[in-house]
Amino acid sequence: MRRICLTLPTNRACPETIAAIGAEAAYAATHFDVEAHLLILDSAEPAAFADHARAVRELPDVPGVVVHHMDEAGQRAFLSRVIGTAGVAKPELMLELMLPDGVSYGACTNRAFLVAAALGCDSVHRRDSDSRYQSVDGEPVFPVHHELTSLGRTAGDAAHDVTETTLDPSHAHKPVAMVGSSFVGELSVDIDEIRRLDPDVYHDVVSLWAPTHWSDAEKRALVDDSFRGAGSDTFVTDRATLSLVDPMRVDMCNISFHDVHERVPLPPATDTIGSDYFLIHLVYDAALPGVLHNRHIINYYTAERRTDAGFLAYQTRFAKFFLSMLYFNHIYDRMGAAGEALLDDQGHVRASAIAEFARESTHLDPAENVWRLDRIDAAYRTLGGRYTDFADHLAAHRERLLDEARRDIEDFALLIEAWQPLVRASRATGPLPTPGHPA
Repeated sequence: MRRICLTLPTNRACPETIAAIGAEAAYAATHFDVEAHLLILDSAEPAAFADHARAVRELPDVPGVVVHHMDEAGQRAFLSRVIGTAGVAKPELMLELMLPDGVSYGACTNRAFLVAAALGCDSVHRRDSDSRYQSVDGEPVFPVHHELTSLGRTAGDAAHDVTETTLDPSHAHKPVAMVGSSFVGELSVDIDEIRRLDPDVYHDVVSLWAPTHWSDAEKRALVDDSFRGAGSDTFVTDRATLSLVDPMRVDMCNISFHDVHERVPLPPATDTIGSDYFLIHLVYDAALPGVLHNRHIINYYTAERRTDAGFLAYQTRFAKFFLSMLYFNHIYDRMGAAGEALLDDQGHVRASAIAEFARESTHLDPAENVWRLDRIDAAYRTLGGRYTDFADHLAAHRERLLDEARRDIEDFALLIEAWQPLVRASRATGPLPTPGHPA
């Protein structure tokens, strides 16, 4: 019986989500020949953590489901042991990259990857705390159904259990590396207010994540497609397509990986949205098979983002996303040009190639990012109000943000080089128990 890891990283109160993902774990164990490890990586404040612990205790006992609820102390102890066992360079920095003080979407998922390896899991299935499942006739529609139907099987075998295949037969021998879907509901990035206030400003801002050499038409198409997920494509009946999955069609709240996450980590950048989407691009560029299905998750916003502090924090993460694209656009171009050469003779991603591309990108002229900050400044001052206040904040921290964007990529390259020893050490040492919640 294979083991899978269904993971929920969270830093906010979400007991209802824990109950829902517990039901998904039960579905997996009941309908498939798997042992489902539900992993909750919890960085929430003490009161919310206590609510989460209570929600975990209230989950029904289901054969084949094992629940792990790890607070930051437990995560830190686990990581310290793994880093020590791995014997990697700069162990203190490694621990900081894996468990930073700031919010890091990549780092929280990287922690899940290592704990999953320690648990002996073959795959990782990620969900988010600010999302919920669709339902039909009162029954939730769980994405894990399609994930476990195809993930890890050769594409040739998986082709018998999907609705459609657009994959070239030359890839039939490769295992399915990713199964995912998208979301319906609110935009994945909380910027709809900008679109309502001034559609032209919205276009100017969102287009900043495109490569600068793109045409106006290409940028317009990107803006029109960005952050919308599946729009209003609510679930009626199952569809699943075996293909090279377009990164724009899937979201990290509704994703699963096999093998690739043990070869290359996610960028550990702090306070940067989109830092956890890297593997989606890598799977596509390396021509690894994937399955795109239509069990979309419902996205919604928490109230914290509407506060002044939440607005400032979120807009900073949004700005840093644009600055990261100077480097990621270069890396994506290099990965796309390399194609299947990114794979070794066994069909595994060559992490050394990805680290090389990342290091190359750090030598790019930062003038493009200065231009991006200028564009954001002008656009937000046009909107006025709290957007002008944010522009003032951005102006006061320009140099720091420019330096952080480059350093984030340097850290990513360093983590890539350490990743294989960390994964091996995780498998060798196993997880540490969390007090009150045995691992």
